[in-house]
Amino acid sequence: MPSILDRIVAKKREELAVAMASAPLSALRDTIATRPPALDFPGALRGEGISLIAEVKKASPSKGLLREDFHPTELAATYSGNGAAAISVITDNHFLGEPSHLTAVKESGASGSAPVLRKDFLFDPYQVYEARAIGADTYLLIVDILSPSQLAELIHLGSELGMTPLVETHDAEEIATAVAAGATVIGINNRDLHTFVTDLATTESLAPLIPAGKVIVSESGISTPEDLTRLEPFGIDAVLVGEALVTAADTAAKVRSLTGAPVPV
Repeated sequence: MPSILDRIVAKKREELAVAMASAPLSALRDTIATRPPALDFPGALRGEGISLIAEVKKASPSKGLLREDFHPTELAATYSGNGAAAISVITDNHFLGEPSHLTAVKESGASGSAPVLRKDFLFDPYQVYEARAIGADTYLLIVDILSPSQLAELIHLGSELGMTPLVETHDAEEIATAVAAGATVIGINNRDLHTFVTDLATTESLAPLIPAGKVIVSESGISTPEDLTRLEPFGIDAVLVGEALVTAADTAAKVRSLTGAPVPV
């Protein structure tokens, strides 16, 4: 049986064909030329303590609707105003996301000085251009759905566009592939995207395999300050948190619990 990830990627290939027919690459290049330079994603994550990448996320394939009262710009403003170092916006419709959510976050100024990540399933150069065209400062690359040559190509293309991607891994072989391809920001997804089972021990076992000088991001299954304390000894620079924020009764307070930011005056 195809896994959840397999089904998502198959659908994404269909969507890509439609997108390429409706907006040629030349149109994306024209839009990119009007955008301000991308913000420095790895620079935003480096610093004392563990930085937060806060995710704008409406739903999940495994848990369904997470937030009925969903306003991307309001969420992004809450995140940036309470100490998030970067903001992730899911643009895939399996999560009830769409590219317009990211564009709204950037063009409204809701993200402030925090770089905005396009969280999606990218495997074609067109999608990287599209990410920049819709306003993204950076984008996600999942090693599991890319060949080593594709990964290297998409990292290099991002560099040409002034973007440094988050390269997501889930095992030792994928970390080696990411390093060989030239990844600067390496994510460790604690969630197996084939089964959606989550375990923080994944980061604990894999982080020591990442060379010094790389920015390390732990993704999925993180919800409390205690989780950050658990991950800190492993040299983690940032965590990506979505579900715990969008389902919180007080999102702003939840963000502050993970960033240590004071209550805004």
